[in-house]
Amino acid sequence: MIGKLSAALFAFGLLGAAPAPDWRPLDPENLLVIDTTRGRIIVEMAPAMAPQSVARVTLLAREGVYDGLQFHRVIEGFVNQTGNPNNKDGGTSSHPDLPLEATFKLKMAGYRAVAAPTDGTVGFLGTVPIQTVSGQEALRSKDGTVRAWGAYCPGVAGMGRQAGEDTGNSEIFFMRGSSRRLDRDYAVWGRIVVGSDVNSVIAVGEPPAKPDLMLKVRVAADIPAAERPHLSMLSQDSAAFRTLVRQTRIARGADFSICDLEVPVRVDP
Repeated sequence: MIGKLSAALFAFGLLGAAPAPDWRPLDPENLLVIDTTRGRIIVEMAPAMAPQSVARVTLLAREGVYDGLQFHRVIEGFVNQTGNPNNKDGGTSSHPDLPLEATFKLKMAGYRAVAAPTDGTVGFLGTVPIQTVSGQEALRSKDGTVRAWGAYCPGVAGMGRQAGEDTGNSEIFFMRGSSRRLDRDYAVWGRIVVGSDVNSVIAVGEPPAKPDLMLKVRVAADIPAAERPHLSMLSQDSAAFRTLVRQTRIARGADFSICDLEVPVRVDP
């Protein structure tokens, strides 16, 4: 039994993690810069989790579709919803609907779980919180991957859809609070890494009396180098991150959730 447990822990990187530099730069191709009427929000996109959703958000940003759109449905403690060209639920772009990308195959190599209860592990893919199947299922994997999904914690970016599963199009939303009931039901495509304070003050309402706007939405790589934001995340292999995890788990005890943690991100010169 001890041998099986150790193997599962090794599979998810809980034992034997190699040392790494403390900070790693975030890829500007996967950073979405949203200038709103309340300030700037920057999202790290996660193409490994939802490649078609990320490609669609990137395309619409580059087409200018998102520029000037309202946060048309904003619920305190729940979501900030936007991205519909008609500023109402049900609006779509000129592009076809997308298949649901609510789960994905996670490569175990390089993944560092922060906790591994018997029913599954929790950790991060980049800065995005995720959950996976159990360690025992990981041991049965034939291709070095396991089934995983995004965890709907504060700041997580999701792909909206209609009642049908395969109806994602242009609508996006950002979590104001935790709502794990959305896990495996809506595609997670990223997480806010700068501007959580902005996200929390977007005007509330369905629709708001005076909606806030996404004034300009750009991929960081498309912004001139001199103006482009440069961000780095704390390595999950670093002693500092392991200390953060340990302190959080001690503080929360049996109530610990992956939503209690965020991967620190800094703005570089």
